Amino acid sequence: MDIVGKLLARLAELKLAMGTSIFLVAFIFAIFLSAIMLIIQLPLAYAVIGTIIFILLQYLIGPAVVRSSTRLRYLNHGENPWLESTVKELADKSGIPMPKLATVPDKTPNAFVFGRTAGDATLAVHEGLLTNLNEDEVKGVIGHELGHIKHRDYVVMTVLSALPLLAYLIARGTWEAARWSGSSREKEEGSMRAALFAIGVISYIVYIISLLCVMRLSRLREHYADAYSAYVTSSPRSLQSALAKITYGLSLSSKPTSGARAFYIGDPAMAKQEVQQIMEKKQEYDLDKDGVLDERELELAMEKEAKSAWSKINTWFSTHPPTFKRILLLHEIEGEMESGRYTSDRVYAHV
Repeated sequence: MDIVGKLLARLAELKLAMGTSIFLVAFIFAIFLSAIMLIIQLPLAYAVIGTIIFILLQYLIGPAVVRSSTRLRYLNHGENPWLESTVKELADKSGIPMPKLATVPDKTPNAFVFGRTAGDATLAVHEGLLTNLNEDEVKGVIGHELGHIKHRDYVVMTVLSALPLLAYLIARGTWEAARWSGSSREKEEGSMRAALFAIGVISYIVYIISLLCVMRLSRLREHYADAYSAYVTSSPRSLQSALAKITYGLSLSSKPTSGARAFYIGDPAMAKQEVQQIMEKKQEYDLDKDGVLDERELELAMEKEAKSAWSKINTWFSTHPPTFKRILLLHEIEGEMESGRYTSDRVYAHV
């Protein structure tokens, strides 16, 4: 098999994982809709049509919601020559259209991509990313985000996340309806209340299961994007350093977690949790007892925390893998590059 064939084979594994997750969530949702329609004795076609409309609506309005919620500003041509030329260079190497560029007036270091197709994708960077990271680190982040465009991650996640959201809305709605119908003692209305409670319980169960499937895929796509950044920039170290700074920077943010955090390169909620866990055991991890965790001590601390059973369970509902696992993946790729054994067909070999 030639290099291109091997590379496509590894990329096919990501597509298979995406396809499997979509099928699993869709299958669970099909059973869910069938159960609901059976309880309320209505044709299944109504539920199917309603679900399709909801997903389509999410797909169509998603970019507008992201734009308004982040308050981003699109850059004019030539406004930031370095950023524009860097993105153009990496986009050309990736074989994807040049995305639209935007900045977000936020001092935390972060970046994200969104859109409906690769042709209308937007790459947005926080002002904090440009001021707190050096050019090599920003380039590593850009490579990661272009990996999401290359893999069509933002489209898949926008559509797939609509199903857990719909299950949650149904659960909340039926629970509220059941609560307000509790004042009547009529037999018929009592049966309706029981049916609403049943739908609510089923909806919450489906919400949790489907959310776990979506979160697992979200974490996997981050690893693939990290590996792609290492390939397209030829510098895994740049993204390693960037991720460490991003995680620490996000942990200091006092802002509430955004509902669109799955789109970001770093999840503020995960960052706060990672850093807090380590700082609570600072004396244990401060091996030389100088009161400061140096790079090696911090790396060992993150490795130990990542192996704990509680951390593993806690990441089930996380959109991003723990930072240490992401850095470890990049470190393995870096070692292979330095050995001279790394080739373009091994972009995703360590994922």
